[in-house]
Amino acid sequence: MKGSPLRIVILAALHLGLTACGEPTVTQSPPAPAAESAAEAAGGAAVGAWGVDLTARDLTAHPGDDFDRYANGQWFDEYEIPADLARFGLFVELGLEAEEDVRGIVEDLSAAPAAPGWLEQKVGDYYASWMNTDLLDELGATPLDRFLVYIQSLASKDELKAAFANLHLIAPFSIGIIPDPADTTRYIAFVEQGGLGMPDREYYLDQSERFVEYRDGYRTLITTLFDLAGLEDAQSRAQAIVELETRIAEVHWTPEESRDIQRIYNPMAPEALAELAPEIPWLAIFAELGLADVETFVVAQTTAIDAAAEIVEATSLDVLRDYLTFHYIRSSAPYLSSDFDTANFEFYSRTLQGSEEQRERWKRGVQQVNAGMGEAVGQIYVERYFPAEAEAGMNALVANLVAAMEERLRENDWMDEPTREQALAKLATFEPRIGYPSKWTDYSGLAIGADSLLQNQHAIREFNWRQQVDRLSGPVDRELWDMSPQTVNAYYNPLLNQITFPAAILQPPFFDPEADPAVNYGAIGAVIGHEIGHGFDDQGRRFDEQGRIRDWWTQTADERFSQRAQQLGAQYDAYEPLPGMRINGQLTMGENIGDLGGLQMAYAAYHRYLDENFAGEAPVIDGMTGDQRFFLAWAQVWRSKARADYTRARLVSDPHSPARYRINGVVRNLDAWYEAFGVTQEHALYLPPQERIRIW
Repeated sequence: MKGSPLRIVILAALHLGLTACGEPTVTQSPPAPAAESAAEAAGGAAVGAWGVDLTARDLTAHPGDDFDRYANGQWFDEYEIPADLARFGLFVELGLEAEEDVRGIVEDLSAAPAAPGWLEQKVGDYYASWMNTDLLDELGATPLDRFLVYIQSLASKDELKAAFANLHLIAPFSIGIIPDPADTTRYIAFVEQGGLGMPDREYYLDQSERFVEYRDGYRTLITTLFDLAGLEDAQSRAQAIVELETRIAEVHWTPEESRDIQRIYNPMAPEALAELAPEIPWLAIFAELGLADVETFVVAQTTAIDAAAEIVEATSLDVLRDYLTFHYIRSSAPYLSSDFDTANFEFYSRTLQGSEEQRERWKRGVQQVNAGMGEAVGQIYVERYFPAEAEAGMNALVANLVAAMEERLRENDWMDEPTREQALAKLATFEPRIGYPSKWTDYSGLAIGADSLLQNQHAIREFNWRQQVDRLSGPVDRELWDMSPQTVNAYYNPLLNQITFPAAILQPPFFDPEADPAVNYGAIGAVIGHEIGHGFDDQGRRFDEQGRIRDWWTQTADERFSQRAQQLGAQYDAYEPLPGMRINGQLTMGENIGDLGGLQMAYAAYHRYLDENFAGEAPVIDGMTGDQRFFLAWAQVWRSKARADYTRARLVSDPHSPARYRINGVVRNLDAWYEAFGVTQEHALYLPPQERIRIW
């Protein structure tokens, strides 16, 4: 509950698509230089000869009709999603490789003797407690007993509401700590909507057949967990819990409403929050959480918090106790015996995402260690798997991308001079962070044992919360990371104006020093551009060069940006990944702008590189021009297959568009793509020049 994510809401300005067969022809492009061999051009890449898997393509598809199919069609036809996964693509593939690497680390630590209190002991014992399924099955539901007795002892609504302060219980709201968007040199606490056991409000409210089935599955989960815990009358209690959560869901803001920074930034004193939602004992809750001295809270979805408090007041004590009981069991289920763990998998993985099998125990154990003590493992991961030359190569790429963005800002034809000056100032203060943190988390205050998995989870949750509270008294720590080095991802933090690229994503096919430069620019270059672009997307642009919420846009520039953004949103609104379910162009706006601007930025940076190294002309490799290889690299790093339930979940709540539209939906807005692949108005992806969106 605590530390749950307005940080993601605010950092969601954060983060990560022929008339004849054969190769496409190049039209309206300059004559190509003499062809080079792949070996001469790239020197032995990890993927293919120069960085792209040419065997994955479907050469019967013209790029202009379906670029995703052209780039990845053979792979789509031949590859089956593993039974224990809901989707698969290069992000997942690299993630699985990182899992194997981390497995070696944690198994080494588990096997080696270490003194109590040492980092090696804590990582090793945490993993060992996860893997000791014999002990977990022997214990059954008994690890739950202490909290179940505590919940049942809550004899009044006042006692129960005060229990919302307990770190291990759910509440209809969440509390956390972030840098203050009004003054990012200090921290501030926040309150946001919460309290649901399914992913989003639509899972409770959508009346279509599949969502009705989700609700049936949720009731089954509640009933099963109550039965396993030895609680009586499970079915009727489950129905009451679903009805309560449905009432809460009805007052929740939608995901697109919750990503509007101007609506969710509502600072108020604790006394004002008590007036907004007087049914909740806020002052007592804050005191219990160590926040008694906090003078201002950011309250996100104000009307939802007010309404949820009224719902709590109108709900019987018995139903509220059952609500707390269920959610404590639910959150604990993965750390209990196999019957609890299996029930949790059946709903959250099989029903909601379509996974056919539970992942192997060791794989999920690695995920737990990464989530709970990621930097403890990350220190060893960096030593073993992150070469120093990767950092140097990335720094050069980032510098070139920033220079390309600066050029684009200076040449932007819709931005007026006062706004351009502010945008350039923001770009100049971007802080790139590559590979791993400059300082590591100190785990000396965390106690971990080998024989109590659920207690270890409690200890980690308490440790993380104490760290957040301790930061409130000091200045914002700009050296903290929100991802471990072994994470295959990247992100932009608008509050600190930082772009971060963990070590695990800095490997082929995203980044390969031996690959063709066109591939590196089309892959990791576009990822870099995407994260830079978040500083200038529909929400990221609300923050200035110091990360503060400040309106630095003139009215004219604001209107021109908004017009282009809404046109892009309309394009994505028209895409229908599943029958009857379209992309929400407003929810995905920030990520779509990041994709479009990132690829445009990377393309400009690639041509800066060519101007400096090849007199502006890339060599032809295997019959493909540099621009063709650039766009092909983008398409292949985003290729992905996903189960329908997984896609449905993403369409409801994920600010990212499905991978297919991160490919096709982006390239059709770039003039250079049309020229590279001979795309004309006879092709399905063709957009007239006046309909192609150019923001950055």
